[in-house]
Amino acid sequence: MSDFTTKPRIDIKPKTQKPRLHKVILLNDDYTPREFVVTVLKGEFRMSEEQAHRVMMTAHRRGACVVAVYPKEVAETKATRATDAARQKGYPLLFTTEPEEA
Repeated sequence: MSDFTTKPRIDIKPKTQKPRLHKVILLNDDYTPREFVVTVLKGEFRMSEEQAHRVMMTAHRRGACVVAVYPKEVAETKATRATDAARQKGYPLLFTTEPEEA
């Protein structure tokens, strides 16, 4: 017999984590027309008229509303594009992002 001991081969599979999701949040302001907010929600977030109106009214009543949840890069891009669309029209409408709780 040989003096070698053999160990069983162990395959280690790396665990890949899902990307952390971020919420896109619509902040209410008293200057941006409601119709414009609905237009932005429909255009950037692909909402129906009814969904967009519901989100806009929730933000109006509560001061803020979660619009959607995406991976970080997508959330930041959509929030920036929606905010930029408002700035181009001269409105102070603001969309922000924050990490979703695990």
